[in-house]
Amino acid sequence: MGEGSRNAGRVIEANNLHRSYRIGKKSIEVLHGIELHIARGERVFLCGPSGAGKTTLLYTLAGLERPEQGSVNIDGTDLYSLGPKKQAAFRNAKIGYIFQNYLLLPELTALENVLVPGAIGGIDASEAALAALKRVGLADRADHLPAELSGGEQQRVAIARALVNHPPVLFADEPTGNLDSRNSAEVMELLLGLATESGTTLVVVTHDEHLAERGDRKLIIQDGSITDGSAVKSPV
Repeated sequence: MGEGSRNAGRVIEANNLHRSYRIGKKSIEVLHGIELHIARGERVFLCGPSGAGKTTLLYTLAGLERPEQGSVNIDGTDLYSLGPKKQAAFRNAKIGYIFQNYLLLPELTALENVLVPGAIGGIDASEAALAALKRVGLADRADHLPAELSGGEQQRVAIARALVNHPPVLFADEPTGNLDSRNSAEVMELLLGLATESGTTLVVVTHDEHLAERGDRKLIIQDGSITDGSAVKSPV
């Protein structure tokens, strides 16, 4: 297969990514020239110890942290060539992101939180928002504020919010980290089901090696580099 044919199947391309942080006078490089190519519809799990660079890589792929060097191409668009407004609009339309700590707006109900991406894009997503809440088992909690929900319920609202625009790419940072084993399994079934049904590309950061085995590919991040990758099964 030629290079052009291979590129045609890629929805995420990251080339030579470098990212560092400064602590006092010391600069600590978190990403060391990472190269990462992910196929359309692929489910990829990123594993590794704390501080290895997993979340930094996810933020950089999603346009939330600009790399000091390198490029990220999402669905045919060079993400960091866009100006701030165009990049924000692109992320809203093309990328769903599930944060580890929910990041729900406390003054909004569950339904209103799920409606936020549609409102930003100028779209009436009322029906889609209700459907998303139903899919995560919270249709009966739509009118509750985050403070009235358990941690697991808040996480599921955050997942519904990430899914509501039907993005082609979904990033998830420890999406089951605050859930018990039963809810964790249910949420992962939801995410993997979405990827299978709609061809959504799913990239998940997790410490759970058991969950990582359920994807198409598991990548090990160590000291800011991808040190090992294994194909779990062929992408569906």
